[in-house]
Amino acid sequence: MSSSGELTKDAAELAEAISERVQESGQSVAAAESLTSGNIASHLGAAPQASEWFAGGVVAYASQVKFEVLGVEPGPVVTAQAARQMAAGVARLTGADVAVATTGAGGPDPQDGQEPGTVFIGVSSPGGVHATEHHFDGEPADVVHASTVAALQHLLDALSRPE
Repeated sequence: MSSSGELTKDAAELAEAISERVQESGQSVAAAESLTSGNIASHLGAAPQASEWFAGGVVAYASQVKFEVLGVEPGPVVTAQAARQMAAGVARLTGADVAVATTGAGGPDPQDGQEPGTVFIGVSSPGGVHATEHHFDGEPADVVHASTVAALQHLLDALSRPE
């Protein structure tokens, strides 16, 4: 678990670092987003040479889209399992080597029994699929920003690990 105080780089810097990494490795990346509503994809798409490595993304804000498009099992969507399934689903849909996904309770109210600021970030890579739980403070816009930065950091970390 982490808090927004641990976020040291901004999203644009992380997206640029991701670009450098995937251009060296030849991998492609994708994103599945719920509470971040396309913010991750926006940063990846603005990064250098994105057309060469960014496969695309799915904004699945509604639970039904998660279920029908990304293959998330019906049930609560603010869970580590949903984040893993979203990441694996968007990797499958786009053919990406590495994918990141975000789902969470942005606030101001709880969702699926999770307090506002609870976020799950899933990553699908050749090494497997995993998810991490985070807790961010602030208004919904603050949670979205912190989640975007954290997801980009997780994506960069996944690209940095040897297979």
